[in-house]
Amino acid sequence: MIVLILINILYGYTFQNYTSMRANMVENQIISRGITHQATIAAMQKVPRHMYVPDEFQTFAYDDRPLPIGNNQTISQPYIVAYMTEQLNLKPSDKVLEIGTGSGYQAAILAEIVNKVFTIEIIKPLGQRAATTLKNEGYTNVFCRIGDGYHGWKEQQPFDAIIITASPPEVPEALFNQLSDKGQLIAPVEENGQQFLVLYTKSKNKIKSKRLLAVRFVPFTRDKQ
Repeated sequence: MIVLILINILYGYTFQNYTSMRANMVENQIISRGITHQATIAAMQKVPRHMYVPDEFQTFAYDDRPLPIGNNQTISQPYIVAYMTEQLNLKPSDKVLEIGTGSGYQAAILAEIVNKVFTIEIIKPLGQRAATTLKNEGYTNVFCRIGDGYHGWKEQQPFDAIIITASPPEVPEALFNQLSDKGQLIAPVEENGQQFLVLYTKSKNKIKSKRLLAVRFVPFTRDKQ
């Protein structure tokens, strides 16, 4: 009985500690840097980032930095997750495609805002782990696939927004084709050895682009078969 009481006390302290850390993260890393999209802020306040990182990094989950998640991949810095999400100006009725599930954290943030999220991960162990985490966290509106995101998810097109969480040398044409009219796509694109977030908007089959922040993402991985 004493052991159970101690476990409950420790669990309660840890839960409260993570809640406080998350609140501080949102206030000091998100809002203070100019994020104003209320749905994005609410999602960042709600989703427990520590559940999407390996156990050994959970105490650092709310730090202002990316963290390793295995297989030479990372979970993005919280501000970058919020910034990319805000740029898409999402509505509840939107359908979103994510290329690069990673830990599943970005998908969870999106799922708090929109009705349906389709996410693709090429690295099988990561994709499987993310799918399990998302399921355990109660997300029934996130649909996961293992595969090469270069081709998108044709069966579910069109998408109101597409978010790419790895850096391609250029955005695959297939993804632009799967955007709805007025749809937007955000990606970290490499230009002359440097990466920039670029926001693309599709209108009447024409694509307009806007360069945003300088960033650093892992490379976009392709299926070698």
